[in-house]
Amino acid sequence: MDGVPADQVDPLPDAGAPGPGTGDPGLIGAFFDVDNTIIRGASAFHLAVGLYRRGFFTPVDILEFSVHQARYLIFGENKQQIDQVRSRGLSIMAGRSVAEVAAIGEEVYDEVLCLRIFPGTQRLLDDHLAAGHQVWLVTASPVEIGELIARRLGATGALGTVAEHEDGFYTGRLVGDLLHGEAKARAVRELAERAGLDLASSYAYGDSVNDVPILSAVGHPCAINPEPRLRRYARTVGWPVREFRGRRRTARRSANAASLAGLAWVAGLILRSLRRSIRR
Repeated sequence: MDGVPADQVDPLPDAGAPGPGTGDPGLIGAFFDVDNTIIRGASAFHLAVGLYRRGFFTPVDILEFSVHQARYLIFGENKQQIDQVRSRGLSIMAGRSVAEVAAIGEEVYDEVLCLRIFPGTQRLLDDHLAAGHQVWLVTASPVEIGELIARRLGATGALGTVAEHEDGFYTGRLVGDLLHGEAKARAVRELAERAGLDLASSYAYGDSVNDVPILSAVGHPCAINPEPRLRRYARTVGWPVREFRGRRRTARRSANAASLAGLAWVAGLILRSLRRSIRR
């Protein structure tokens, strides 16, 4: 699929037909990773920027998050990096209002996230909905982000990392595990059991080698905008690959430019904040 234009999308194979072992398309699931599969970059980073603008984070915090975002765009997903960001983010969110964060998330979607959705992935998602399939987003980001994006795209729902809250305020702890790697696959299998979904007839889409467990859990896996490790793995096992970023070389240059521009922008925010502090 190297060199396929970003707007060229093959039709969903037999999308309207029931999968093997079921007579009901409603029992077929389509599971989409979010970051770099539906949305360019890390969705949680853009929420963090929105929270920073409203005083949730310090300039040092947002600079750290922006560096992680740049690494993610250039090199792909890294579990240790995700764990570091998760731990820092949880500690910062302790004591904050769930309702306030949800409202900010809506604003961030309208301002930023809706502009970063890959049109090819959205058309693919819409094809599944038109076929009567259940469409679920599965993300390591907070479940609130997944549910927000799912609601805006008309998907069935979302599975994500659950931050504990009591009386409407975050505690700074997780409920269960970070939804990442094998944990994604477990969550999908549990959902399929509850909803009666036929995984052998279902679809899954992801961009990272860490999505291999969820891709392996269904009968129709597909790598979207894959990082190099997943691209090699998909080639080895014969999975289809869809590239919605244009040519890979162009995508890499764009990612590098976007990352550097993002870092420069964040640095500018921090410098202005420090200048204001010094004046005061």
